[in-house]
Amino acid sequence: MEDYRVEEDTLGPVKIPKDALWGPQTQRSHQNFRAGEPMPLSLIKTLLQLKRAAAVANRKLNNIESNKADLIIKAVDSLLSESDEVMRQQFPLVVYQTGSGTQTNMNVNEVISHVANNIDANVEILPNDHVNKGQSSNDIFPTAMNITAALAITKLQKALKHLIAELKQKQDEYWRVVKIGRTHLQDATPLTFGQEVSGWVGALNNDYEYLKQLKPTLYDLAIGGTAVGTGLNAVPKFKENIAKQISDLYEMPFSANNNKFTGLANHSGLNVVHGGLKTLASDLMKIANDVRFLGSGPRAGYNELNIPANEPGSSIMPGKVNPTQAEAITMAAAKVMGNDVTISIAASQGNFEMNVYKPVIISSFLESTDLLTETMIGFADRMIDGLTVNRDRMQELVNHSLMTVTALSPHIGYHQSAEIAQDAQKNNTSLKQAAMKSGLVTSDQFDEWVDPIKMTNIDRTEEE
Repeated sequence: MEDYRVEEDTLGPVKIPKDALWGPQTQRSHQNFRAGEPMPLSLIKTLLQLKRAAAVANRKLNNIESNKADLIIKAVDSLLSESDEVMRQQFPLVVYQTGSGTQTNMNVNEVISHVANNIDANVEILPNDHVNKGQSSNDIFPTAMNITAALAITKLQKALKHLIAELKQKQDEYWRVVKIGRTHLQDATPLTFGQEVSGWVGALNNDYEYLKQLKPTLYDLAIGGTAVGTGLNAVPKFKENIAKQISDLYEMPFSANNNKFTGLANHSGLNVVHGGLKTLASDLMKIANDVRFLGSGPRAGYNELNIPANEPGSSIMPGKVNPTQAEAITMAAAKVMGNDVTISIAASQGNFEMNVYKPVIISSFLESTDLLTETMIGFADRMIDGLTVNRDRMQELVNHSLMTVTALSPHIGYHQSAEIAQDAQKNNTSLKQAAMKSGLVTSDQFDEWVDPIKMTNIDRTEEE
């Protein structure tokens, strides 16, 4: 017993580790739910900031004694000053718990209460009556979800911009390097590598804009709804005061002037924004796959790109280089797509006045943002930055392609051009040899009409 202390809640006495800052409700959850990862610390930090804001609001609105509010504020500031490692020890609860996040809310309330009482033992700070004053888990937890998600999107946007900038450098560097295009995995007409990369840049710019447009849906906060959306036990102006503090703290236009019944029962904002993450993941998978296939080889693949050698690629094959950054980001993309299914299902669940899949929604959302943020940075810095092209290989493939015959169509017609290409393929000759054999094209005409750089319309593209 000397390693434990005993505290009571409404269900009776609970043994709690002596050095733990939490209370009986946290301990019960810690014993009853063991599956899954711990609740994200970023969410815990947001909850701490919300508890601080609630204390400030209640003090201003004369809904709590000033000395008690001050102690709560000091306790929160003390906790937020700790390292993540130290903080994690006091917030051990897992994601797969009650669907409202109540136990994590109480974990935060109990730890703040304990720290506050250690600061001044003469003023009693209770988890429910003081730290949680004017709140319910049902409104404070979804409020923290939206704020934390918005912060995560902001961080992700910076990583996405960084990747776009790295790709834009390659676009400019190789703007006029001609290569063969491919559609349906078959040879197509020429383009430049810069043009090809510009397609990747355009896709990611679109994804950035999608997220920018969707992000404001996270600014609506559930705070003030309390248990079922009616705002019972929250004083007037409480929600507005908190929204103002949080907006100033995070420099985002959060608002509490929304329908609280929706805020508790629906998580449409998180669902739709994660749809933007899924779209980004899809585009990243396409781009990463293009890079790794164009870099395949070096002797038995496309071998158009040289990928950086970041680590040995094989435990048995000396000198092997693998596209590991592409593999990492495509695996992350696959996980994000799975998380999107999880969030979509979870957002449809719960009954009547509350969605009860809140922890898995925010956990999946934050996993997606973390994975994409970190793998985009790695892909930009350790793949795209060191990427170079094999100009000779690109030129070789252009020279051997039959699809440059497309440039002859306006002059001799589609069917005659097709016959020339088929003859070259059948007899294993060059396209020029087959064209001259047909008698429809002279050597000079072929050289004038079948000019790969002209076929890319690069000059027109630059003007546009």
